[in-house]
Amino acid sequence: MTPERPRVVLDPGGLRRLADRSPRSLAVLRTLRERDLWPAVVPSAAVVEALTGDADADRQLDAFLACCDVIEHLDTATARRAAWLRTAANRGTAVDAIVVALAEPGGSVLVAHRPTVEAMALFADGVFVERLA
Repeated sequence: MTPERPRVVLDPGGLRRLADRSPRSLAVLRTLRERDLWPAVVPSAAVVEALTGDADADRQLDAFLACCDVIEHLDTATARRAAWLRTAANRGTAVDAIVVALAEPGGSVLVAHRPTVEAMALFADGVFVERLA
């Protein structure tokens, strides 16, 4: 059995940052591809928070999502783990908890704002949190 490669999971802010096609985001994407860490995982709940609902405003993000692994179904075990992480950290949103739970074990979460997700990652199994500037 081949071990699963570590996951890179995007929270809503990380999703927006990488989709903006800035020189920094393009460099991050190139590095992720070179290290065989792409495509990133994006839970559909993070997509809801990242989108505006305006087709024109969301066009760039929609195009970026086509190259991500969007998780549309959250299994009960992952939902329970996310709930436990949120309770243990005593802070954060359901989306924050879902991205951390999906990164377990040993994955990374790319975020725009670190503190809440990092608080949950302290209780997770080897999850690293990286802020995208």
